Amino acid sequence: MKLANKVAVVTGGGKGIGKAIALAFAREGASICITGRTLEDLKRTVQEIRDSGGQAILDQGDISNESDVSHFVKITEERFGTINILVNNAAINLPDIPITELTIDQWNYIMAVNLTGPFLCCQKVLPIMYRKKTGSVINISSIGGRQGARFRGAYRASKAALLNLNETMAAESYRYGVRINAICPGSVETDMMEQITMEKTDSKQNWMFPGQIASVAVFLASEESSSITGTAIDAFGQSNPLFH
Repeated sequence: MKLANKVAVVTGGGKGIGKAIALAFAREGASICITGRTLEDLKRTVQEIRDSGGQAILDQGDISNESDVSHFVKITEERFGTINILVNNAAINLPDIPITELTIDQWNYIMAVNLTGPFLCCQKVLPIMYRKKTGSVINISSIGGRQGARFRGAYRASKAALLNLNETMAAESYRYGVRINAICPGSVETDMMEQITMEKTDSKQNWMFPGQIASVAVFLASEESSSITGTAIDAFGQSNPLFH
């Protein structure tokens, strides 16, 4: 198993990409803590992991809230003793909104979850990894972090900023043996994608599945990627702009 005896925290682990990553990590032998805002989704993911023989706990919370972040870090350490892997997956988006109509509350909400959340999670988890002189952080950015697009101003700006933060944290962490990398998914079949897309259903033929992103996350969490830090892997699949 690629992640035997490892402890992983996955934010937004109740569904979509986060759930797929949590399940994949558990299959590879990691003990899991998932966090998110919807308790029933978290419970279902934990039950699936336990039913398959894995170890998992949950903590309902909001990653943009510092006390919530401190709490899930605390209970993970109490239950499993350490944290070896952090996946900053939780994110939000909104349907098409032009910049001229985007409210400051909407802007701040997206930035709080998509950028401040990963910052807070890393701020609380990195000292644990530094003490152990090992660890892997995986930031889930987006194809939207690579370039702007109409009506997606706040989301794409937050994901671009996350890529910059990814490099900054990697530059600060390498001396402690901690690797920081990002994944930039293209179109993935998730509830969030369904809710915000204005595309026709037949465009789904180009969408990926969450498990495909989870496979990349397993690689970045494992020793197979020991030479990789401070980078972002584009996982665009058939939604790659090169093909359209």
